[in-house]
Amino acid sequence: MENQYFTSNELNVKNRAFLSGDAVKVSFFVREGRLIIDEECYFFLMASMRKMRMNIPLAYTLEFFQQLFQKEVIEEKGIQNGIINFQVFRNSDGMTLAKSSISYFYEVDEKEDVLAVHQRPLELDLIKEINVNNNLLSNIRVHCPENIYGSIYAQENDLDDVILLNPNKRIARSTSGNLLFLDGNIIKVPKHSEGAYISPLLENFVTFLHKNNLADIQEHEIIAFESQKAEEILMVSDEKGIFSVGKIRNKTFESSRFLEMVESWKKSF
Repeated sequence: MENQYFTSNELNVKNRAFLSGDAVKVSFFVREGRLIIDEECYFFLMASMRKMRMNIPLAYTLEFFQQLFQKEVIEEKGIQNGIINFQVFRNSDGMTLAKSSISYFYEVDEKEDVLAVHQRPLELDLIKEINVNNNLLSNIRVHCPENIYGSIYAQENDLDDVILLNPNKRIARSTSGNLLFLDGNIIKVPKHSEGAYISPLLENFVTFLHKNNLADIQEHEIIAFESQKAEEILMVSDEKGIFSVGKIRNKTFESSRFLEMVESWKKSF
């Protein structure tokens, strides 16, 4: 591939997402021609922008996003099922960064069903040479070089993803999303304080399981070895969807019980 070179005159130099990674991302979900979990996704977007000290426009109401996606995604693009990965970035046009305006960009990943578990189970492994932080910004989707490094590591080692640990050598998440560990009737989920993402999709799923007594949901500090003790593992990624984990190193996992839970959850929409 031939290299391309650009000068600052050919790029929008006000875009701090390009210059500094100054952006946040949140996913919205379209299922059967309508937005689902949109209120939860909207409030997560607002919380993420506040954490990054962004200047939130007064026009950014829930109704604004509902109308935007209804018109541009569902009606004009004809998307019936998909994930809208919505990114807000700061411009360099204010007296201070906190007063700078913001712009947005989004792209749509069309799916057969955003709540369906992907057919092919994933193969994961632990990565130990890097870790992710477990502070206030670790829970939102901001620029994360650890995700990039981990994704490349996975590709070079014929893996689908890697499990990232926090500085205490406990499980935080994968590069793509959060992990749920099923053992008996207990589902263990890494705490947000461990470096797991805040995920509207995951929270809706585990709330459904809890309300319907389908599993005992427990937030835990999970050591790396516990990934080998689980009976089943599910990965929930707001950006990519829902996946069962089939193998970590030499250990293989079933998926039947999580599949049943997800099927029950889907029927609730």
